[in-house]
Amino acid sequence: MTQIYNPPHPGETLREDVLPALDLTVTEAAKQLGVTRAALSRVLNCRAAISPEMALRIESWLGVENGGSADTWITQQAAYDLWQARQTLVPIVQRAAIPN
Repeated sequence: MTQIYNPPHPGETLREDVLPALDLTVTEAAKQLGVTRAALSRVLNCRAAISPEMALRIESWLGVENGGSADTWITQQAAYDLWQARQTLVPIVQRAAIPN
């Protein structure tokens, strides 16, 4: 089933919702997450994906009870990546012959 909308990159959520709610700068958030400012900036500006490692860092940082579940961040990233791929890629494959 194809999604009919463009899901946001999870970096947008961090940039537009999380950092302002915590009243943090990129530099402060990067320090708390234990990553470089450049690495966090790439995610916030949608130039890098939320990796499993980053998702675990966010989970430890925010706490699961505050929407920081690593699974949630990875699911958001996967939804974004899949939607993007569906917009640009039409795979040419031979359908598998599934026996009855």
